[in-house]
Amino acid sequence: MKQRCECTYAFQQGTRDYNPKQMAIREKVFNTIISSFKRHGAETIDTPVFELKETLTGKYGEDSKLIYDLKDQGGELLSLRYDLTVPFARYLAMNKITNIKRYHIAKVYRRDNPAMTRGRYREFYQCDFDIAGQYDAMIPDAECLKIVYEILSQLDLGDFCIKVNDRRILDGMFAVCGVPDDKFRTICSTVDKLDKVPWEEVKKEMVNEKGLSEDAADQIGEYVSMRGGMDLAERLLQDQKMSQSKQACAGLSDIKLLFSYMHLFQITDKVVFDLSLARGLDYYTGVIYEAVLTQAGVAAVSSETQNGAAGEESVSVGSVAGGGRYDGLVGMFDPKGRKVPCVGVSIGIERIFSIMEQKAEASAEKIRTTEVQIMVASAQKNLLEERLRLVTELWNAGIKAEVMYKKNPKLLSQLQHCEESGIPLVAILGEQELKDQVVKLRVVATREEVCSEHCTPAVCTCSCACINTRDGSIQLSCLIPILQLLTMPISFHTLFLLLQHAMGCLCSGNSVPCSWHVAQSYVEPQCRSHSIPFFFSPSACHGLPFLSQ
Repeated sequence: MKQRCECTYAFQQGTRDYNPKQMAIREKVFNTIISSFKRHGAETIDTPVFELKETLTGKYGEDSKLIYDLKDQGGELLSLRYDLTVPFARYLAMNKITNIKRYHIAKVYRRDNPAMTRGRYREFYQCDFDIAGQYDAMIPDAECLKIVYEILSQLDLGDFCIKVNDRRILDGMFAVCGVPDDKFRTICSTVDKLDKVPWEEVKKEMVNEKGLSEDAADQIGEYVSMRGGMDLAERLLQDQKMSQSKQACAGLSDIKLLFSYMHLFQITDKVVFDLSLARGLDYYTGVIYEAVLTQAGVAAVSSETQNGAAGEESVSVGSVAGGGRYDGLVGMFDPKGRKVPCVGVSIGIERIFSIMEQKAEASAEKIRTTEVQIMVASAQKNLLEERLRLVTELWNAGIKAEVMYKKNPKLLSQLQHCEESGIPLVAILGEQELKDQVVKLRVVATREEVCSEHCTPAVCTCSCACINTRDGSIQLSCLIPILQLLTMPISFHTLFLLLQHAMGCLCSGNSVPCSWHVAQSYVEPQCRSHSIPFFFSPSACHGLPFLSQ
């Protein structure tokens, strides 16, 4: 007799499993992001999860120590990708691509100290949008910021701020403050910590660890405390020290131009020019930006959450998006050093998900984990074959349907399953319905039949309205076209077009009033104000509240 194995499973740090509810939230976030990327004309690519180690080496500054190296694979030294930007640049160089607007959503890996409740993992998704090509200054850069603005607004995470700066401004600032050229990158990495630690600690690292003079550090401290808008850029262009640096002046002029385009894109209310923003990665060459949730937005979610385990860290996700211009990166992989100007942004999906997950836990709103539109149920025994035939017809018509895997399930059990799963509609078969060749279509939430008591007898040859008006049941032959309308996530505009088509099909003078309840969980958010009654009659537009307006 085999002995049972008593195993204890340890979970690897910095990773996690996701249950169906969590995946439903993630899918919503991904769909919002992808929708924005596509709206701006991006196409997608994919690259291997690992790269040659030499491809990644020297691109990330002090963060290079976080790269996961793989064991020697027959002479190839490989590493797991740290981000999606360097593989994208390698892809452009290898394929001699000089212009593309692309998005890429995939996992990346970092040998970091994980902080799970703050959305910091060792394995996580990045959602990147990049524009490569030679274009007029700051137009693509402004569009990247517009995308960040759109996504964060649509996800409704709370108040946010998008910080912008320019690497040329930072380098010019370091130069006029007396930082040696060979210390620019390492001092930049230290400045990048200002969003996590106070200035006193940053200054201490500059002086004690990086060997910078106290005077130079104090001068840097004066500049990195500055925040503003286009007016700050204009002021710095007149600054006695900064105006001596051609690099800084070029960056400041571009910041002014960027703000003018952002004004046209209607996003300046959330953008601030912040001289403390550094972005520690070595490949940035121009404008850089980072989106952060304000403390008020984060605190609101934290205070709502009631079910956190004792001892858990409070939520403080910080940066949720970042990016910038990297005009020299592609040239590092090109044999002839040919440069392709690039600018892009990466959305921090895991940090966003941490907020969305806690908002969902604090909310009483039920999260659907499937997209089933209708349950095929039976009211009597021995109707399994009929249920399977009907659900097959629905599947073949592209309708998301489900049936219970029991020969004789109780009707109450079937309805309870619909309620628990959030299935909005149920088609009920019974012996009498089969004899009459009809099916009862019921809205689960209200327990009402789809055809209401307002139905009156009428005769019409149009198959769109084959409804048994005596008891409100629906002819089996008409179930699919009706469901295709009822279960689509349609907007008022789309519904209006469908109704116009249906009305045009009806014989003139035949009025067939029907009140079809569109399940609210399947109507687009902007259309959920009420069920939508309408009349299949050219003269009955008064039954359409949105048509009469």
